[in-house]
Parts: sequence; structure tokens; C-alpha cells
Amino acid sequence: MMRKRLRHLPLPIGVSVVLLAGLAVVGGWRDGSAGALGAAGGVALVLVSYVLSSVVLAWADSVNPRLVMSVGLVTYATKFSLLGLVVFAVAALDWPGQRMFAIGIIVGTVTWVTAQAWWTFRARIPYVEIDPR
Repeated sequence: MMRKRLRHLPLPIGVSVVLLAGLAVVGGWRDGSAGALGAAGGVALVLVSYVLSSVVLAWADSVNPRLVMSVGLVTYATKFSLLGLVVFAVAALDWPGQRMFAIGIIVGTVTWVTAQAWWTFRARIPYVEIDPR
């Protein structure tokens, strides 16, 4: 049952992995190994964030659809608090990979959202589920 709720994940994960590799190459070319690590880390942070959110929301929906809103809001607040802590911690470092880390987060987010929107617009999702009883 969870698999049905997570059908959208393969496309954005695949696109994000390709982006991670490509942006790591660009980061390495631009800022050396720190740039490569920063770019990969930024994209990976976004990737993990969205996958965890999807899994948590799918779980909540499988338990009781009425939980989705409250679990979603708690997940959102927790996720962005942790993301903020990570970004502030990286910003406090004197690390040459900071710029590519930020670029990885921005490009990773835009890429994930675009891939998921593309999948959603093309998916054949019924507006009404008919109970087979």
C-alpha cells in the first residue's frame, strides 16, 4: 500500500542523482574538491529531505488519512528547522565549498520540484477512488 503512495519518487530521485553527479563535476572544476563536495552535499540534503517527507506523509496516509495534515505540518517545521541549522552551521565555517553547497541546495530544490510536477501533470491519477465493495 505504501508503494502506491510513493509512485512519484523514482523520477525526481533519478533526476536528482544525475544532477548531483553533474553539479559535483562543475563544483570540482570551479572550486576543487571542496566545491565538488559542497555541490554534492547540497543536492543530497535536498534529496534526503524530500524523500523523507514523502515517506512520512505516505506512512501517515496509510495509517489514517486524517493524520496527513498534522504530520505534514510537523514534518515541514522539523525539516526546515534542521535545514536551517545545517545551513547556518555550514555558513559559520571557513570552507571553500560553501558557495557550491548553496548552489546545490537551490538547483536541487528547483530540479526536484520540477521533476515531481512534471510527473504529477503526466500521471493518470483518478480524482475519485471508487470503493470496490
